[in-house]
Amino acid sequence: MPLTMKKNCKTVNVKVTTMDAELDFNIEEHWTGRRLIDTVCKTIGIRENWYFGFKYVDSKGYKAWLKMDKKVLQNDIPAHLVPIQLEFLIKFYPEEISELIQEVTTHLLFLQVKKQIIDEQIYCPAEASVLLASYALQAKYGDYENYQSGLLSEDKLMPSRVLDQYQMTSEMWEEKITACYSQHVGMFRDEAEMEYLKIAQDLEMYGISYFQIQNKKDSELWLGIDALGLNIYEIDNQLTAKISFPWSEIAHVSYRDKKFAIKHLDKSSPDFLFYTEKSRVNKIILDLCIGNHDLFVRRRRIDSMEVQQMKAQAKEEKARKQLERSRLVREIQLREEAVRERAELERRLQQLQDEVSQANEGLMHYEQTTELLAEKARIAEQESVLLAQKAAEAEQEISRIKLSAIKTEEEKQLIERKAFEAEIRAARMAEDAERRALEAESLKEELIAARESEKKAKETLIAVTRSQFAVLTTPSEEQAVGGETVDHEQQGCG
Repeated sequence: MPLTMKKNCKTVNVKVTTMDAELDFNIEEHWTGRRLIDTVCKTIGIRENWYFGFKYVDSKGYKAWLKMDKKVLQNDIPAHLVPIQLEFLIKFYPEEISELIQEVTTHLLFLQVKKQIIDEQIYCPAEASVLLASYALQAKYGDYENYQSGLLSEDKLMPSRVLDQYQMTSEMWEEKITACYSQHVGMFRDEAEMEYLKIAQDLEMYGISYFQIQNKKDSELWLGIDALGLNIYEIDNQLTAKISFPWSEIAHVSYRDKKFAIKHLDKSSPDFLFYTEKSRVNKIILDLCIGNHDLFVRRRRIDSMEVQQMKAQAKEEKARKQLERSRLVREIQLREEAVRERAELERRLQQLQDEVSQANEGLMHYEQTTELLAEKARIAEQESVLLAQKAAEAEQEISRIKLSAIKTEEEKQLIERKAFEAEIRAARMAEDAERRALEAESLKEELIAARESEKKAKETLIAVTRSQFAVLTTPSEEQAVGGETVDHEQQGCG
């Protein structure tokens, strides 16, 4: 059979952006979307390709999903866009996170949902935002001991709406988040991401694709499409559905131009009609409805051989990883014990070194003390000799003093006797002096009394004399007599 040469096919450069990488592919122009997604999934290692799709911006500026059954270049991709820009994203969300089989699928869903929460495409209250941020830190940095303060400002982990809602500084938010973060010690990345998704899947807006619609009365509404069915929301409330249409109750969905119809299984129920801005929006809605409904039905059937094989391999892989993690945890524990033992040995070694050092210091101190005591003993011995000499001299001096003390005692007794006699004479003389003074005083008083008596007697005598001779004498005679009398008195007085 002759060999046939393959015709040269034109290639197109395609840049595929995943949640954590950028991939470049040169594809042939006849490649379909299915072949491209199979190639990308094979490159990444994803086998659960039914969750994923390629999102792009069409020629009209709308975001659309690449048709898997069409050639890539037959989609409404802008002709001037080189290379072709495609986003590899989760298109159809699982009903439960636990249905995901591969770790890589869980990881990409985690990154996508985290971005949606931070960008406020999914409403998340403050308390849940803090807990989700703690799991995101655990997934990125591992245990809390590896976290460096201030990294929260580098990693945007919470919606701006939550940060602006409360009057709290970044340090206060970091304190709240790290308080939860510190409780996740020992949790591996895939476990932290799974815990994150378990919380996120309970948020009202998780896994829902929203489209703005109008009813027959031209009232603005929201249409929500998720893994369980279709939901109608008020224009100002995307959290609580006004009307719900589970996939199990929907018979058919279709559109014509801008009108979209939902038919119930219950034929007695009227069709629900709504309108969109463009017919191309209805194409996207129908595509999402078909894909979600197919997965809804598929989940309720027995798994295919491929899925069973994937689950068995995933189970074996999980068991292997669990065993490895147990070994790792054991090694970490042994390493920590070894580190603790080493630290204890180092502590004891340091303690022994300190004790040896203290013993050396004590020995040196004792040696110095011994030398000092020896010196003191030598000095004491010399002092003892000097004291013995002084004691001999003192005994000689005492003997001399005792000999001189005998003479001194006799002299002392003589002096004391003379002094005693002198004291007696002095006492007697004092008594005599006092007695003489008393006698002199008495005599003085008697003298004064006598002089007073004499004066009075003289005055009496003069008075009597003058009265006797007053009549008999003349004045001249009286004067003469008086003169004689005075002279006589003066003589008597003399």
